[in-house]
Amino acid sequence: MMTTIINTVQKLKEQYKTLKEEYPKTRIREAAKLLGVSEAELLATSIGEGVVRLEGNWADFILHCRDLGRVMALTRTEGCVLEHKGTFQKISIHGSAPHQVATVIGPIEQRIFFSNWKFGFAAEIQGARGMMKSFQFFDQAGEAIMKIYLQKESNEDVFEQLKNEYKAIDQMADLDIEAIQAPEYTTDIDEDSFRKEWEEMKDTHAFFGMLKRYKLHRQEALRKIGDKWAYRVDRLVIREVLEKAVEQELPIMVFAGNRGNIQIHQGKVKNLRQIDNWFNVMDPDFVMHLNENTIDQAWVVHKNTADGVVSSIELFDASGELIAQYFGLRKPGIPQNVTWKKLVDTLKRI
Repeated sequence: MMTTIINTVQKLKEQYKTLKEEYPKTRIREAAKLLGVSEAELLATSIGEGVVRLEGNWADFILHCRDLGRVMALTRTEGCVLEHKGTFQKISIHGSAPHQVATVIGPIEQRIFFSNWKFGFAAEIQGARGMMKSFQFFDQAGEAIMKIYLQKESNEDVFEQLKNEYKAIDQMADLDIEAIQAPEYTTDIDEDSFRKEWEEMKDTHAFFGMLKRYKLHRQEALRKIGDKWAYRVDRLVIREVLEKAVEQELPIMVFAGNRGNIQIHQGKVKNLRQIDNWFNVMDPDFVMHLNENTIDQAWVVHKNTADGVVSSIELFDASGELIAQYFGLRKPGIPQNVTWKKLVDTLKRI
């Protein structure tokens, strides 16, 4: 069995090398797709050559990340990448393993769901800008959950300590990649009851529980609720929204995430840049890359809360998966920003 694993890894490693020679600017995520494997499998071909496989309690690991100092945390969906530079400042762990959840508050803000964390690696890879050191985490399907990149101000001694403390005993063990089954949804619900619950909602977080109880896909819920609460707008509407947010110095919130982590931006954005099909925010400590080719639909969504109506813009890909969400910056107990609400209300329905 071990010989088979080694031979398979070696073959993939050679294919990856050939691909990089032919297309040197191809990122590992795209290379994995071209080769028909997961990103985790492709990264694992470099174990022993700058990559170390990790294992252990991931919640404890994240707590130690406070000691790394200033880093860059990256989380992505298929269509949106969020990058924040700063420290893991305040981390709270809730629940018991393996279903622990972490709340990260500060310059890096995240909601982490450890039940979907399967593989971890420490990577030291030579790039065009020099040596890049990172910790990278993946789900059962080998899809990236979160990556933490060291910066020049980072504590490299802590990086080495964590790499050695969490180093897996068996570096060549099979990754055991498995496809993740999609939840089963229905469209046959008590729509009057669903609408009543929506209208009586006191907290936006209650929405997730509603979807679960009714076994509704998120996009189907928006279609069923009616245009008082949700309606479609132009799929590229975020260009207009962020341009106005810059002009008005309007602080916003951006949510993007996957099965294992949601990363959140809170604050103003300043530097917008269109590069081919990518719409970007390029600020010193916050970067957003939004792949407009992946956007199939955009929706304005209103939800009731104890603080009044909260309005968001939600982007979906062609499969109905959520790409990203945009809100006006607000805190619990405070009504949403009037300027944000006015901006959202000016968007043309389709």
